[in-house]
Amino acid sequence: MRMDLWKYCTKEHCREFLLSLNLTGNLCRTDEKRLSLLYGLSNHPEEHYTLRKIPKKSGGFRTILEPDFLLKTVQKQILHQILEHLSVSECACAYRSGVSLTANASPHVGKEKLLKMDIKDFFGNITYISVYQHAFPGTIFPPPVRTLLASLCCYDSILPQGAPTSPYISNLVMKPFDDYMESWCRSRNISYTRYCDDLTFSGSFDTNEVSGKVSSFLHRLGFEINRKKTRICTRGSRQEVTGLTVNDKVSVPKEYRRRLRQEWHYITRYGIRDHLIRKGCSPADLTDSAIEKYLLRLAGQAAHILQASPEDPYFLRVNREIREMRGFTNDAG
Repeated sequence: MRMDLWKYCTKEHCREFLLSLNLTGNLCRTDEKRLSLLYGLSNHPEEHYTLRKIPKKSGGFRTILEPDFLLKTVQKQILHQILEHLSVSECACAYRSGVSLTANASPHVGKEKLLKMDIKDFFGNITYISVYQHAFPGTIFPPPVRTLLASLCCYDSILPQGAPTSPYISNLVMKPFDDYMESWCRSRNISYTRYCDDLTFSGSFDTNEVSGKVSSFLHRLGFEINRKKTRICTRGSRQEVTGLTVNDKVSVPKEYRRRLRQEWHYITRYGIRDHLIRKGCSPADLTDSAIEKYLLRLAGQAAHILQASPEDPYFLRVNREIREMRGFTNDAG
């Protein structure tokens, strides 16, 4: 039945279907120009990306493929007009509006054992065919439209890390795995969540059984576990999930809080420019842009703490003062 769903769909039907999605936004005025832009982008997507390498904390580099204005505009339309209307698993805690790191950590509070696993080269192993099958299902889209949409979201037949569509697509691709593992784990009283490529399991269980089940299923999907990053944490050690401790409650590690307190103390005592000079920064490098980047990093750290402790008065004040300082810096620039 599903094979014949689009049996009588003509080229004109596909054309009207594609135009109804409004994927070009305000970029083009006529239908012909809209279609011409979409097919031009889908036929040569590699011409519309810039490759950037970002250093990893653990060493090495992360490759980011950033789409240009035209392709990014179309991808954002795909994200909002199509992808965000497709459901993903409740176990997927990244790239979902209103779902935070706390949601990823909370199910694992106070558990006997914590198993953390990492998927190797996550985005790089999501292929064009996976995007075609999971992000643009045949029950909704005719084959020519599926082909065009998948091409608009891929680079060199893989999912590019850097495109606005890629995060949500990754959750759609992982939905079969997430749903199966959630059901399998629930029947064994095991908690499971996933944050991008980080998988977390907690409870009382046979570690080899869980890791074997995970590896087997992921292998069928074309993924591989990064064995070097697999961790087992028991109640006697610090149990951490995506930067939050979960031994007794969800909280940010004390060292993390202490470092930000110390940083903010020196900023309020000496002023941000003098503080950065004391840290070894050259005065010539302290442009408004550099200071804004530094403040953004501090704001991210404060927000991370407030996710776990939203009523913390000290970090609420720090968060407010950072916003005020950023406003002052921007006005001054």
